[in-house]
Amino acid sequence: MKGLLQTLRDWRSPSPSTDGDLGTLLEAADARAPRPERHLWLIRLAEWLRRPLGRQDTPADSTSDPAPLRRLRLMLDVLEAHPEHARRVRTLLQSIFGTLDATTLLADFGFSPRSGFSSELVERLRTRLLPATPDTGDLGQLFQMVLHDAGDAAWLEAIDEATLKRLGALLLDEPQTRHWRGALIDSVQMLASQIRAVALSAAIRPRLDPALLADRPFFQLAQSAAQLAEAEAAGDGGAQLQQIRYLRALLSTCRRAIDSVREHLEEHGVSVDIVFQVEQVHERIDRIEALLGCLASPAPARDWQWLLAQLARGVQGRRSLGRLFSHHYSMLARKVAERSAATGEHYITRNRAEWLDMLLRACGGGLVIAGTTLMKFAIGALGLSAFWGGFWAGMNYAVSFVMVQLLHWTVATKQPAMTAPAMAARLEHVGDSDAAIEDFVDEVAHLLRSQIAGIIGNLMTVMPVVVLLQAMAWLVQDAPLIADRTAHYALHNLTLLGPTLGFAAFTGVLLFASSLIAGWVENAFVFHRIDSAIAWNPGFVRWLGPERAQRWSRWWRANISGIAANVSLGLMLGIVPVLAAFFGLPIEVRHVTLSAGQIAAALGTLGVQVLQEPGFWWCVAAIPLTGMLNVLVSFLLAFRLALRSRGLKVRERSRIHAALRRRLRQAPASFLWPTAQVEQAAAGRVSDH
Repeated sequence: MKGLLQTLRDWRSPSPSTDGDLGTLLEAADARAPRPERHLWLIRLAEWLRRPLGRQDTPADSTSDPAPLRRLRLMLDVLEAHPEHARRVRTLLQSIFGTLDATTLLADFGFSPRSGFSSELVERLRTRLLPATPDTGDLGQLFQMVLHDAGDAAWLEAIDEATLKRLGALLLDEPQTRHWRGALIDSVQMLASQIRAVALSAAIRPRLDPALLADRPFFQLAQSAAQLAEAEAAGDGGAQLQQIRYLRALLSTCRRAIDSVREHLEEHGVSVDIVFQVEQVHERIDRIEALLGCLASPAPARDWQWLLAQLARGVQGRRSLGRLFSHHYSMLARKVAERSAATGEHYITRNRAEWLDMLLRACGGGLVIAGTTLMKFAIGALGLSAFWGGFWAGMNYAVSFVMVQLLHWTVATKQPAMTAPAMAARLEHVGDSDAAIEDFVDEVAHLLRSQIAGIIGNLMTVMPVVVLLQAMAWLVQDAPLIADRTAHYALHNLTLLGPTLGFAAFTGVLLFASSLIAGWVENAFVFHRIDSAIAWNPGFVRWLGPERAQRWSRWWRANISGIAANVSLGLMLGIVPVLAAFFGLPIEVRHVTLSAGQIAAALGTLGVQVLQEPGFWWCVAAIPLTGMLNVLVSFLLAFRLALRSRGLKVRERSRIHAALRRRLRQAPASFLWPTAQVEQAAAGRVSDH
């Protein structure tokens, strides 16, 4: 025995930072040691299993198996050859698992102890930032410290049948088997009670399908789990199997019932906390099914193996903030994208009449922005502090954008972030046929034409109107509306030779952010049924009158998204640069229509002689590039969000690109204005569908 242990001591890992070899580890197994030292022994054992094998350490057989599995077999060989060490290890493991509450691992691990998304976020931050202690009575916490490596689940799943039998024979006896069966039963009862509590809570119960609650499945689930415990206590194997089958049927019914909450959220608005609770119920149902597999199987080793591998995989999930955000915000992102898509359909023109209508509405928007531009200079002339200057500039933009909305006009740069989700919706079936790809190309052409019509309409109005107002000021008061110094400063800022293009791209981010805010606000408006409150709340009805309350309800439901988008965009355009300057970030905004208005205002102040200066034309040259970046950045960000929220992976990119290139060659004008040929072809495809 001493010779074999000495050989094991010589079998070293390449890493000098670990705690010795297997021989030293086995000699240190002491069931009478204090609890922290016993838990540390288990952690060191897991570290030894994960240590890489050197070339001289690789056994002749099973070379394709993971290194931890080969080390596990080696340890079993040593323990089977030396019963004294096997007894010490068995006693130590039994002292660890026999004194810890196994339900903290089987019933609690992987689930939030609280019902809210934000509280789970705080818990994960605490787990990531604060160290854990091995001096714990929580088996779930000890499990995280032992199997914390990303590869642990893989080698647990790779354990073969023979190795599982050896482990069971070495480490389990009849009392241990009874102990773990009792823990399984207790865990099933706890999980069933937790599912019932969440499903029947005030947040979830009203959103469940009443038809699926007719047989009271969540009440029966907890009762059936209690009856399973009674059958286990009575030693009635037949009654146990009957209750397990009944529990599985109830779990299926409960799963369908909790799924109906998603359907309600799709129609009536999304709450991240409710989505989180629904996911927690789903995961608890899955856990009960796994525990029932361990109880019902005549040879449960494989079921235990799968359960432990899933728990080990869950360790990584419990530490991941990104996974928490991406998983639970995906449904909200989809709802925001869908609401933006519904709005975005109004910004896409598909024929000549709609294109001309968009051009005219954009001209109206440019008329309002002309006044906005001059008001911006007036606010700047007041000499307000930085914050209040930015705030009132933002209010000026917000009021102007809302006015454009109420007059049913348009500002071109508001279109892309709204139209991108509508475009993404077209991609869901783009791989079905060539006709679907051509339909998508049609939508791209429609969208580009709409953007061009919007920008042209805005610029056609804003620049002449600003120049005209400046000319009227010269006639009336023999002075322009803005001073020479202000005009020169505007041209200096807006030149293409400066950071204008970077600021234009940043403005595209703000345009995208405003569309997100619009979707979130509209979702909250629908989720909390504010429109119904306006229509039927007694206080509102007394104040407004029944008919006016109904009209206000419909108006706010139709316009809340646009109001939120316009107000948020206006305030961000005014305040964000001020906040950035406070932190020393030289960030400004460059909105194509507002920039064009400022250039026109400078022209009206400095006179026609400024047309001879190259600096003026560098500013003019920046206008189309500013518009392109405003549109492109906001569209791409919204398009990417829409794709991810729908789970779309475009596998037909090459065919789409080929179809776009073919359209550019055959009908390039179709991307600029509606041509009769393309309109007829698109109409023919629609009629074929």
